[in-house]
Amino acid sequence: MAIDIPRIPLGDWIEGGLNWLTSEYSIVTRGISRVTQTGIDGLNDALMWLPDWSLLAIIVALCWWLANSRLAIGAAIGLALIWNLGLWDPMIETLTLVVIATLVAVVIALPVGIAAALSERLYRTIMPVLDFMQTMPAFVYLIPAIPFFGIGSVSAIFATVIFSMPPAIRFTTLGIRQVPVELVEAADAYGATRSQKLIKVQLPMSLPTIMAGINQTIMLALSMVVIAAMIGADGLGSEVWRAIQRLRPGDGFEAGIAVVILAMILDRVTQSLRKQRKS
Repeated sequence: MAIDIPRIPLGDWIEGGLNWLTSEYSIVTRGISRVTQTGIDGLNDALMWLPDWSLLAIIVALCWWLANSRLAIGAAIGLALIWNLGLWDPMIETLTLVVIATLVAVVIALPVGIAAALSERLYRTIMPVLDFMQTMPAFVYLIPAIPFFGIGSVSAIFATVIFSMPPAIRFTTLGIRQVPVELVEAADAYGATRSQKLIKVQLPMSLPTIMAGINQTIMLALSMVVIAAMIGADGLGSEVWRAIQRLRPGDGFEAGIAVVILAMILDRVTQSLRKQRKS
């Protein structure tokens, strides 16, 4: 005899919770949306205001200063190719979204990671949450973004922050927990307070690991803002999405190559910063 087990209405509960949050906190979400959109427009307009050759020269100079001449030459060639393909403006829009999303993610992740490193209870609580956030398919994060912030770049920032934040939290926690016990005990012996140990010993020693987490956050943010073109985000992702809709593989590959070039520049710059901190 078959046993009729009722289906758990998990999807209905989640949808009801999202509807309740959307209706009850609409004032908050509208305020966040306005502030975020202002930041996006401001940074995007500032970068667009600069002549193409001027911004290219600034990026190349930063690569030379922060990394080495090889990266600067590679960045110059890659950015010149993006400009030649007519993808300069979409590249700037993508860079704007990545920069803002990464800043927001890092501002949230660093305090959470530090708190988790110093509190065993919080560490055990937050690790399953991070596992959930990292294993959830990226497309799912686009679903709650739409009722909260509507279609557009603000929803893309929201989804990108949630998707890209876990590595920064994990690496921050890992870096602080890996600080040699002898150094912490020496700080205790000299009478350092908890905040002094954190600022003068634990954070400086864990900075290379934290930078590795920020590097991963940047890479995840870049991948997510491309996917977020499905909900109206501007940039290179919208070029890829448009090419898919129009069945134009050549245009899609051109935009994809531009994404790869931007990703390589950001990755190499953050890696060089990490190596400098180690030395």
